[in-house]
Amino acid sequence: MFCIKCGSDNLETAKFCRKCGADMGSQQSAVSGQPEETEEETRVATRGPMSNVQSPSIGDRDINGEAEKEIFTISPTLKFVKAGYVGAAVGALLLVAIFSAFTAIWAWVAVLVGLLLFLVPAYYHVRQKLMRYTLTDSKLEIDSGFVSRTTRNVPIRRIQDVTVSATPWQRLLGIGDLVIDNASQEGGKVVLKNIDTPKLYADEVLGQMRSLEK
Repeated sequence: MFCIKCGSDNLETAKFCRKCGADMGSQQSAVSGQPEETEEETRVATRGPMSNVQSPSIGDRDINGEAEKEIFTISPTLKFVKAGYVGAAVGALLLVAIFSAFTAIWAWVAVLVGLLLFLVPAYYHVRQKLMRYTLTDSKLEIDSGFVSRTTRNVPIRRIQDVTVSATPWQRLLGIGDLVIDNASQEGGKVVLKNIDTPKLYADEVLGQMRSLEK
């Protein structure tokens, strides 16, 4: 076979011209009129970096492995406790004044007795802070207890009704009780006592109940 470029005679099986080095395969395709076969490029798909993919942390999951979101955490109001501190302060001052005016008791003894009055509101203060109500997207959790702690869980799906109850004095102070009817095995009612703005938290519980019904 002759090379088209230089005219040199080459073997039929030659791929390149022995004189000029031209591609004999392309020349043969041009002469025969058949398209030249080309290699097809193969592209390999690669997975991008996974550094931006975040998995939920174990601490944000419940026992079923599902993510659990906290809606609110509240404690009974401290308005009565604050009023108790004010009453203890007034009582201590009156006690010191009376002892100093009408008795011969030393002043420091009268002050010590007056300070003991603060133990009463302090006790209720600690007890109120230890009572905690927590609502998540799956349950209502009630923590209580002074020496020993007790935790009660009420699943949202078992709550049947939420009622706000308030006496005239509670309404005057802007507080009330949340009465929650549940259909758990224990049954009965769960009462969240003396809550500030109780209607707001009742609406949160009802909203969570509606979201689980969808």
